Amino acid sequence: MTDDVVLITGGSRGIGAATARLAAGRGYRVCVNFRTDEAVAAEVVDGIRAAGGTAVAVRADVSRSSEVERLFRAVDEELGPLTALVNNAGTLEKQCRLDELDEERLARIWAANITGPFLCAGAAVRRMSTRYGGAGGAIVNVSSAAARLGSPNEYVDYAASKGALDSMTTGLALEVAAEGIRVNTVRPGLIHTGIHALGGEPGRVDRVGPLLPMGRGGLPEEVAETILFLLSPASSYTTGAFVDLAGGR
Repeated sequence: MTDDVVLITGGSRGIGAATARLAAGRGYRVCVNFRTDEAVAAEVVDGIRAAGGTAVAVRADVSRSSEVERLFRAVDEELGPLTALVNNAGTLEKQCRLDELDEERLARIWAANITGPFLCAGAAVRRMSTRYGGAGGAIVNVSSAAARLGSPNEYVDYAASKGALDSMTTGLALEVAAEGIRVNTVRPGLIHTGIHALGGEPGRVDRVGPLLPMGRGGLPEEVAETILFLLSPASSYTTGAFVDLAGGR
């Protein structure tokens, strides 16, 4: 067991769940954040505990500052001082063109994909930064290849929100580089997770995967490996970096 404590937002499914399991297997004490499905989050935590790891599940809507503070306090009290944050929670909605979007949809996308990571990063900095008496740490933002591809005719709003997350990575990395915190981003491409069902095409990876240079979609566990590398001392001189995990797309 290490002294490392990681909070993974949206940690009950897909990339988040894979990261939680891998982190626990490497000795992290893990907080699995979830917003709606308590049973799925409990399943991830139970699996970690059964394997000898330490984990808790905490419900919170990370787009709301009061719930973010409650989430981080729970980590403080139940697991100890935070050393790592994975900003993984996010959403998309049914595929459409930009000229079909409405302000309600945009507000939902911005809240989940921009406001949430900003609020969580701020709470993490207040705990980890040497400026506040912390011992340092690492933040990994889960963006998307869509940030550089634009997702035309599918979800330009989602792509734009991930572009904002990329900008936050660069700015925050520079703000806290001298305060013991490293901030990096992974940009997954077509990964076998349930998020594609939210876009109205659950079979999207199977359809598009064979057309990629590597000829397949990716696995959540492959993304998790890179996230853990960026959290670990093995990447101690890396900050403000972007790692594309898109099969060459």
